[in-house]
Amino acid sequence: MRAVVIETFGELPTVQVVPDPAPAAGGVVITVEATGVCRSDWHTLQGHDADVRLPHVAGHELAGRIAAMGPDVRGWRVGERVTVPFVCACGRCEQCASGNQQICDRQFQPGATHWGSFAEHVAIDNAEVNLVRIPDALSSVTAAALGCRFATAFRAVLRQGDVRPGQWVAVHGCGGAGISAVMLAAAAGAQVVAVDLAPAALVLARELGAVATVDGRVTADTAAAVTAITGGGAHLSLDCVGLPATCAASVSSLRKRGTHVQVGLMPPVQGVPPIPMHRVIGNELRIVGTHGLQAHEYPAMLRFVAGAGLDLDRMVGATIALDGVPAALMAMNDPVPAAAGVTVAELVR
Repeated sequence: MRAVVIETFGELPTVQVVPDPAPAAGGVVITVEATGVCRSDWHTLQGHDADVRLPHVAGHELAGRIAAMGPDVRGWRVGERVTVPFVCACGRCEQCASGNQQICDRQFQPGATHWGSFAEHVAIDNAEVNLVRIPDALSSVTAAALGCRFATAFRAVLRQGDVRPGQWVAVHGCGGAGISAVMLAAAAGAQVVAVDLAPAALVLARELGAVATVDGRVTADTAAAVTAITGGGAHLSLDCVGLPATCAASVSSLRKRGTHVQVGLMPPVQGVPPIPMHRVIGNELRIVGTHGLQAHEYPAMLRFVAGAGLDLDRMVGATIALDGVPAALMAMNDPVPAAAGVTVAELVR
């Protein structure tokens, strides 16, 4: 199969022909029809994940069809359209037993702990726990965009953030996860303030429901700007970038008893955020993390999308071929992208 292979951290990957994967006894091989290009993949390319060994194939937001199954798989058939969470679970540990597969003790992550979906085929273990059927009405490109960023934002806003109608929500960073959070929070009845450096991202945020925006290029103190717009601070604030500065700004933009949800990955190599703990104590703030979405929560997410009438295709900013993935990853070195929305590689039309 053809795959995008990382041979040296931080350098341009190349498209190569590599061996086809084979399914484990309880796993499947999926023919990849579409795969999102996510900032998490950029972190992998940069070598920020100590568990990644080279050569490596990244990619974790995928949609496709089951091409082969192991002998122990039940309830699925070859040819079915599927996606998976970016955190795949074992189905047997204490966390899985409690329904928290997103923090499985023996989790595996396509594109991080295992070779991923920047390839024509990808192997997924523990299929019965991790596979999610794709509704007929959802294209593979749109389904791929759900896998990490939208699903993570769904849990961040509606589960960990427990958003309520009428609340103020600040979204720091309007890339894939951030723009998903804007759409979801607005659909839940919240008033959203979007913060970003990229003009195109702020325009899209307005189009998807934000009532106000803050341009980080011209506003040095974005937390103060959010506090002024919201009349005292956000009830819920999300750092969807994953930098020390954006994390600190998100916490500082909260009103009393507000909640900060950390969405963007924060590899230690990028530094420790200067969180104002005196404000956390004095204002009784909540700081929580979020780590993907369980496979069993996907139906609830899709029901929310249908009930709110969300047009998920509006998240997709660019569709490229597999050969375009290396350049798309390297373009993430620019902190202010020219285009907005999610980039998806389409392998099968």
